[in-house]
Amino acid sequence: QVQLVESGGGLAQPGGSLRLSCAVSRRIFSINIMRWFRQAPGKERELVAGISSGGSTNYADSVKGRFTISRDNANNTLYLQMNSLKPEDTAVYYCNADIMVYASNNYLNYWGQGTQVTVSS
Repeated sequence: QVQLVESGGGLAQPGGSLRLSCAVSRRIFSINIMRWFRQAPGKERELVAGISSGGSTNYADSVKGRFTISRDNANNTLYLQMNSLKPEDTAVYYCNADIMVYASNNYLNYWGQGTQVTVSS
């Protein structure tokens, strides 16, 4: 069973920084696109940023210039560096990835369990 294990959430002050990590729990064959989503209380889950296996990135307009998504392909780990945090960034952040577990399989979509980010003074 493949799991995505997130870490790095917590409490930050407005203007502060946090770095989220997401690691794949077992050996797998290939990862295609990796993404970060977030869901604030009472709101729908939204895409924050995505990154391809080749390193191409895209961001939600609300985080452009403040957040940076990156990945370590050798260690199957995804990161989200969050700077200049705002109270409206408060949400549960979820890691998401398209993973091929074995060479003969298709890519399947997996979710992490989520990590809470709270931005407050």
